[in-house]
Amino acid sequence: MTQKIDHVLYHPNFKAAFRSLSPAIQEKALAKEALFREDVFHPLLRTHKLKGRLTGFYAFSVDAKYRILFQLFRKSAILLDVDDHDLYR
Repeated sequence: MTQKIDHVLYHPNFKAAFRSLSPAIQEKALAKEALFREDVFHPLLRTHKLKGRLTGFYAFSVDAKYRILFQLFRKSAILLDVDDHDLYR
């Protein structure tokens, strides 16, 4: 079962963090976001619910190092931040 996203919003923190990424990581993030829009839980994204202080939020993988933090609504999502594993601290 797939969950398609109709609207993606970008938090100012996400925009600033995205701009600070290398061009290669930005390109990977854009490719993963396109996949995310088609299916939030696509296996290549490794989407997972977060726990602790981030309960209620999700993250998906850009690559082995970088993650995108987001909040999921019915058919929309807001991308909150992008970073390495420090994102969870």
